Amino acid sequence: MTLQPDNPDALRHLLTLEGLPRAQLLALLDRAQHYADGRDNRQALAGTAICTLFFEPSTRTRLSFQLAAQRLGADVLNFDVSTSSTRKGETARDTLRTIEAMGVRGFVIRHHDDGAVAALAEAAAPGTALVNAGDGRSAHPTQGLLDMLTLRQAKGDDFGRLKVLIVGDVRHSRVARSDLHALHALGAGEIRVCGPRALLPDDATLDGCVVSHDLDAALEGVDAVMMLRLQRERMDEGLIDSIDAYHRDYGLTSQRLRCAARDAVVMHPGPINRGIEITDEVADGPQSRVLAQVRNGVAVRMAVLEYLLAGRQP
Repeated sequence: MTLQPDNPDALRHLLTLEGLPRAQLLALLDRAQHYADGRDNRQALAGTAICTLFFEPSTRTRLSFQLAAQRLGADVLNFDVSTSSTRKGETARDTLRTIEAMGVRGFVIRHHDDGAVAALAEAAAPGTALVNAGDGRSAHPTQGLLDMLTLRQAKGDDFGRLKVLIVGDVRHSRVARSDLHALHALGAGEIRVCGPRALLPDDATLDGCVVSHDLDAALEGVDAVMMLRLQRERMDEGLIDSIDAYHRDYGLTSQRLRCAARDAVVMHPGPINRGIEITDEVADGPQSRVLAQVRNGVAVRMAVLEYLLAGRQP
């Protein structure tokens, strides 16, 4: 995916975290923390119209963007693909330009194709801002930001002392890619990645990471465990032997979690396949930060929308 148009210090769109300066990431996190602390700004986007344009299903991302926009005072349009003219053959580009013509300035877009949101950004009119809410396997920048906010709340500002482990289906995960971009930019001390060989990418995605196929060994002493959803809808047949075998080798149980640091936190972007990636006792246990991630999603998306549409420079 290409980087956001314009100078990275004054973004017009948020398409990816790749290449964003550390200072800008931290400033966005600081602003998100401002909102996570319970502060609203219902005049920031008053009179601004934002459309959630989702070509894939979503619960957490879509609802949190809607709530974020509403808390900033924006008017929110919810685009339903199933009842739209896309069912009649209208292209995503024409859909975007049509809604732009109604005076909509902000678009939150999820799409099943890699690079689709960047292509729409190229077609957008001046003054329109796009946020990538997940495209194909490429990027999910606001998820990466909310994961970093959750991690910082749990472990403090010094990412350099942290050992972070990402587990599971990295090959198909846009979340993993955005998390890796953010962790590298914030100077994480050690980034470990663990999963079956068939579910790890064979490109430069894992450069700078310690790669393992043994979960028990990879968990040793880590400060945070970031579990990934097994994305069966995106994978070819035969990439894993069976669901049971995957859980046996890569599922996070309370017994396995004891290999991590005593105060390690557990994260998962959702939706969780319980009993596959993670057991109930871990997902709902005291070390889980899954619901904190959901809460932080609203705060992060408020910070991003405010920055792009209200001209607030981090």
